[in-house]
Amino acid sequence: MIRQIQAVHPLPDWRNLGVVLRVLLGGNVLALAAALVQSPDLRGWPWRFVEFAALVEPVLLLTLGVVAGIRDLLWKMPPRAAQFVVVAVAACLAALQSDLWNWLGLTSGTFLDALRAALLAAAAAILLLFYFTLRLRAISPSMSEARLSALNARIRPHFLFNSLNAVLSLIRAEPRRAEEALESLSDLFRAALRDPAERVPLSDEIALARQYLDLERLRLGERLRILWEVADVPLDEAIPPLMLQPLLENAVYHGIEPRPEGGTVAISFSRKRDELVIIIANPSGGSSHVRGNHMAVANIRERLALYYDLEARLDIEEGPENYRVLIHLPCRTHPHP
Repeated sequence: MIRQIQAVHPLPDWRNLGVVLRVLLGGNVLALAAALVQSPDLRGWPWRFVEFAALVEPVLLLTLGVVAGIRDLLWKMPPRAAQFVVVAVAACLAALQSDLWNWLGLTSGTFLDALRAALLAAAAAILLLFYFTLRLRAISPSMSEARLSALNARIRPHFLFNSLNAVLSLIRAEPRRAEEALESLSDLFRAALRDPAERVPLSDEIALARQYLDLERLRLGERLRILWEVADVPLDEAIPPLMLQPLLENAVYHGIEPRPEGGTVAISFSRKRDELVIIIANPSGGSSHVRGNHMAVANIRERLALYYDLEARLDIEEGPENYRVLIHLPCRTHPHP
């Protein structure tokens, strides 16, 4: 049975590197705009910008630190309430910074100055949240289009027909195996039709990959050899659905089928600090097959960017004899003892 994990909260992931960079960039753009507006002439704006940036950066970093620390709590709240908390945090930290600098003698501000700093910080936070809301609305159709364009590559017609033929050949000789193969095929198509915004546990993705490879072995037999290596990784880590199956399908189609002697598909999972590393290796299958691999890899890269922004990446290592795909995903879950 395939479990599903809830979709991403409308608020951004404040621990995501891409989100942090966008917040810092947005804050500095607002500081630059304020410097240009308040400078009496064009020659004075750089110093004015440095002054404003010195005021903005500490508040930005502190606010990011606080909301990143309470990210999970914010995701459990209604979106409007969570957005209000973010705005309130930014406003309070701006007012506290104004009072602290006044107490240290760096400025000679008054209560009205602290109030103005809080209001400006709140306005900046609202603008940034509005930007992330617009970005989420822009990404959602893109994710749906990416899913639709990937469906044909995930479960190819030739795989469906070959699998059905293999099942038919088993019905009389081994009816139990034929029944299990049909159940596995049903799970694959159910997964292909899943909502792309919903993530699944790593354990379910591995189970689905095993089912797929078992189906391929029905028709390829001993030509397809499989090597699994699952290190101490958190199996309940939530990842995008069907990240493995399209790559494994390409490994079989481009790396095993062209070779009369077959070959080995090696799949490994490991954890390096806060990163989950997935490696799929297969024999090289020639230039035309490499081009086919690149088409599937480009699709997965696009999906990774939609799910994880800058925190995930997909690398390729090509050699004369071997082809490897390496997926690096952020890992938030601690492995079970």
